[in-house]
Amino acid sequence: MAGRSTAHTVLGREVGSPVEIRHATAFTAMVSVDAAAAARLIGPSGLEPVTWRPGRAACALVFVDYVDGDLGPYNEFGVCFLVNHHRPGAGAGGMRALLRGEVCAYIHRLPVDGDFTLAAGREIWGFPKTLAEFDCRHRSVRPYGAVRADGRDIVDLRLGRGLSVPDSSSSTTLTAYSCLDGTLRATPWTMRAESVRTRPGGARITLGDHEFADELRRLDIGVTLMSSSISHLSMTFGDAEVIGSSAH
Repeated sequence: MAGRSTAHTVLGREVGSPVEIRHATAFTAMVSVDAAAAARLIGPSGLEPVTWRPGRAACALVFVDYVDGDLGPYNEFGVCFLVNHHRPGAGAGGMRALLRGEVCAYIHRLPVDGDFTLAAGREIWGFPKTLAEFDCRHRSVRPYGAVRADGRDIVDLRLGRGLSVPDSSSSTTLTAYSCLDGTLRATPWTMRAESVRTRPGGARITLGDHEFADELRRLDIGVTLMSSSISHLSMTFGDAEVIGSSAH
């Protein structure tokens, strides 16, 4: 494919870079969490969470249905914290970064339901992908998603109906951080969203009995800052840059 400069071999299959997602659907709840608890989870990366008010950070709970992409079709659930850039002074910080669209995302958990995407995610970008089972309704006017692993429930997320947002012709590029096995990586992530519905609040979150759910419970999830659904999402993921390693 034109414009591709590198390739990766995953489970005997070649994957070009950047990796392209031509069509996906998604819905997300951006929630308020305890900043100190978030900092403890993010700590091994050396990154700092963005605080939207004193003592409170922001965390996105995201369900994605990858319909057509280079890694094949699969479901994914992400627990992502908004963080400041790893280089001090690189762009805006804190809430200024949030308002200007310059916030970076630290991907803390990333369950998926496919072996190939699990291997590709871990090998190419160091994303913390694990296997899980999904029950989702992305195309409902009130999206719903549940994920479980090891026979135990992790989370159940239900959204209310949002208000339609005018489509934009522009795309958004942000930095996605991951810290797998002590190695911090930064990946350029470009996305374009169409047919978006959003609203303040609008999410009901039920935590299960899995250890991931216990981890979320310790974050002291508070108000839902915003919830959104996206009927058409296209994305590209570039190669990861290794920032540093804390492994011994």
